[in-house]
Amino acid sequence: MSQGPILESPTLKAQAEDQHHILVIDDDAMMCMAIETWLQRSNFKVTVASGGETGRRALERHRFDLMLVDIFMPHMRGFESIRVFHETAPTVPLIAMSGYVFADHDGSVPDFLRMALELGAARCLRKPFTPDALLAIINECLLERDACGRGPLTADLR
Repeated sequence: MSQGPILESPTLKAQAEDQHHILVIDDDAMMCMAIETWLQRSNFKVTVASGGETGRRALERHRFDLMLVDIFMPHMRGFESIRVFHETAPTVPLIAMSGYVFADHDGSVPDFLRMALELGAARCLRKPFTPDALLAIINECLLERDACGRGPLTADLR
């Protein structure tokens, strides 16, 4: 399995307490770099994991307010990533991302969107997406989490 690095974005000490911490798990380095840049500009703390195993290690070591997880990655095929990350941290909202088609009209292609939601994803986002779409869906998830009175979230490790 991939043992890639866990990369944390630099943060200003005064802002670190107030920032939401987001874990981005994707094997596409360019996608990770774009997401990290967009989120840092919006005052989020970002940790990037280059694959499934690296993402799991990050969840064991840090507290996160939200996860962005690519559905299809090497060494974690299909929806295994959604299941594993949701089981590892069930209270942390998970946004599933994919560049694959989610469904077609005649039903010959599986509805990946519905499948990801059934496995625990709070939302799904189809690649490519705009920074505005990403920030909107992140803010929705964080508002829902805060409305439930959960406050800062930690991984529930079993």
